Amino acid sequence: MSAFTLAARDSRTMLRRNLLHARRYPSLTLNLLLTPIVLLLLFVYVFGDVMSAGIGGGGADRSAYLAYLVPGLLLMTIGSTTVGTAVSVSNDMTEGIVARFRTMAIHRGSVLIGHVVGSVLQSIASVVIVGAVAVALGFRAADATALEWLAALGLLVLVATALTWTAVGMGLASPNAEAASNNATPLFLLPLLSSAFVPLDAMPGWFQPIAEYQPFTPAIETLRGLLLGTGIGNDGWLAVAWCVGLAALGYRWSMVLFNRDPR
Repeated sequence: MSAFTLAARDSRTMLRRNLLHARRYPSLTLNLLLTPIVLLLLFVYVFGDVMSAGIGGGGADRSAYLAYLVPGLLLMTIGSTTVGTAVSVSNDMTEGIVARFRTMAIHRGSVLIGHVVGSVLQSIASVVIVGAVAVALGFRAADATALEWLAALGLLVLVATALTWTAVGMGLASPNAEAASNNATPLFLLPLLSSAFVPLDAMPGWFQPIAEYQPFTPAIETLRGLLLGTGIGNDGWLAVAWCVGLAALGYRWSMVLFNRDPR
């Protein structure tokens, strides 16, 4: 059996372990998933009329702001899910299970790969749930072609992969689960400082560069362009570059920490 086959087998085993944990202990995932749904309901039903008027949708119709809001909430959902990944990785490192894995004849990186693949799958499942709630509220992307839907899914998977590797590094760098949760919180909060809720030109001038030159804004604008037909411009390339860069840095950071960790 080749080294690649052994690595794939061990990674599949670790993926199954993480999915079983998520199924048997769903409270963390559900708690993290509820926040984007609550924000969706809050902004649509409390602020929807005012916000819709502000972006040219007419004060009597929330649908314009709902359409504007959903792409940002989908990415926020991914960020929220990856917070749970950081906590799970930290738990593995502090509770001794990784020390046992190190004594077994398994591929060394399979432990982290199982976390990453499991987290990406959970992120996409969470996006589907939040998206279904948005559709129930009236969100529609009828003009999007099959190719645009496929590109949107690919972008979501790419974002989930980048944020997950970053979260894994945060979990490995944290001394306990509470610290891991706190360290990974920016992955959920950073979309609040992007174009997820209001357009960039509606922000104060001094704040616009902060919102514009960060990883979430290009990804959100690209997702809007794919699903709603708005202009994408350079945002597509910027989103891909951010995701590839974060994934590469997160992977390198995670592997360095995992290989030298004495716990």
